[in-house]
Amino acid sequence: MCPCSTEAVISSTGIFVAIDNNTLYEMTRRVISSIGQETCCRTDVCTTDSTFTVALCTVCLCDARASCADEIVGTLGEGTFGKVVECVDHRRGGCHIALKIIKNVEKYKEAARLEINVLEKINQKDPENKNLCVQMLDWFDYHGHMCISFELLALSTFDFMKENHYLPYSISQVRHMAYQICLAVKFLHDNRLTHTDLKPENILFVNSDYTVTYNTEKKRDERCVLNTAVRLVDFGSATFDHEHHSTIVSTRHYRAPEVILELGWSQPCDVWSIGCILFEFYRGYTLFQTHDNREHLAMMERVHGPVPSRMIRKTRKQKYFYRGRLDWDESTSAGRYVRENCRPLRRYVMCETEEHHLFFDLLEGLLEYEPDRRLSLSAALRHPFFSPVRDAEHFSGARDISR
Repeated sequence: MCPCSTEAVISSTGIFVAIDNNTLYEMTRRVISSIGQETCCRTDVCTTDSTFTVALCTVCLCDARASCADEIVGTLGEGTFGKVVECVDHRRGGCHIALKIIKNVEKYKEAARLEINVLEKINQKDPENKNLCVQMLDWFDYHGHMCISFELLALSTFDFMKENHYLPYSISQVRHMAYQICLAVKFLHDNRLTHTDLKPENILFVNSDYTVTYNTEKKRDERCVLNTAVRLVDFGSATFDHEHHSTIVSTRHYRAPEVILELGWSQPCDVWSIGCILFEFYRGYTLFQTHDNREHLAMMERVHGPVPSRMIRKTRKQKYFYRGRLDWDESTSAGRYVRENCRPLRRYVMCETEEHHLFFDLLEGLLEYEPDRRLSLSAALRHPFFSPVRDAEHFSGARDISR
């Protein structure tokens, strides 16, 4: 590796970085007049005010003929962990990559180290990247900021919907994306991993180009993604079977009942999340729109029927139950909200055709209350709903179903 490659957040044109309370580099590009000079790395620092220190970070020019650094060209996303930026990787022939820059905060750095460990295992088990998990290209520590480089992907399945008036995907698009998600997560499960944070934001299109049609009734443009190939991302919370299992995992709307009831969890909690994701793809909104445990359980009962008595007997969360049933008053405003916004699962079917009913048959298996009765992903991939995908795979003679 080039000795300057650990300065990968610096471009051959140079960039300013703002350090806010030593947490995160805020990237702003600046053209350096010394481009083309054969110069070593250097650092210039100046203080602008009491809040920000602006540093012209170690500019890695190395040589006018072959820069060995990454040139930041834009921001892809931000989160509590830090930021993801798009870079031109001059060490890889100028290809575009995604660079995840972690805040210089110990808990986020430790999470990054764990994610790197998972990504390295994924690369070892799947060197040809056939199992549709995002590929890590490299990682390094830049002045206390863990940085991880990835193949560059496109919009998340959530962001595409958000930018498209939350229009749902077509049933054929849902089928293709669902098959890929099940395949990717099955690969993790086969390697004794649980993702624990599956949601539409963590499923990215490889290419989110689209066609546009004008809806005369609603007087708006509507998009249709051209290619539904996806990749699974964000392994910062992924947990091996032998590792400590946090009590609470998953983003609220995709959280399995055994997690809410603190009954312990394993791979089936991912399966529940997939069921919630596929419903959201199909309808354009979340199945369980809530931020409260008791209300969440009430919504589940409205959609799936009563929580099984065995789960009620085993949970430590007895405060949610009274005499073996959910302690829930339907006459309250919360009760009315649940009644008005949730209905039995099959009543969400949008079309009375076989493929739509097969889809809901699959959802019922993925959203089974009890983890040991929930559909496994091996069984899910054999479900009749996926027959068109399997048939296409068979006739093409190819394993790569993401194309």
